[in-house]
Amino acid sequence: QVQLVESGGGLVQPGGSLRLSCAASGSIVSISVMGWYRQAPGKERELVAVTSRDGSANYADSVKGRFTISRGNAKNTVFLQMNSLNSEDTAVYYCNAAGVLIASTYYGMDYWGNGTLVTVSS
Repeated sequence: QVQLVESGGGLVQPGGSLRLSCAASGSIVSISVMGWYRQAPGKERELVAVTSRDGSANYADSVKGRFTISRGNAKNTVFLQMNSLNSEDTAVYYCNAAGVLIASTYYGMDYWGNGTLVTVSS
């Protein structure tokens, strides 16, 4: 019903920037919350940033001041601008959508993309 596709990952040097994009497809009327999570090798998946329909956002302490999450003009897109990247940001980044309204049915479950790899290395 809902598919999330991420893009924008890649290899970047320490101190560099990347912009991740995520687009949700399906017969979507609205999405309550969209966000980004990441999973580094040998670690659990963790929250990076989430944003609600009203534009409010929450960030992990480790990325505050460096990353910015935003929703696109299209209601089913979300972006993550990542600046001042360091090696600890290396991970697979996953897009998440929760609270999806499809036609007249509300789905409270989480939807996940397949992830995009971000590698920060010199």
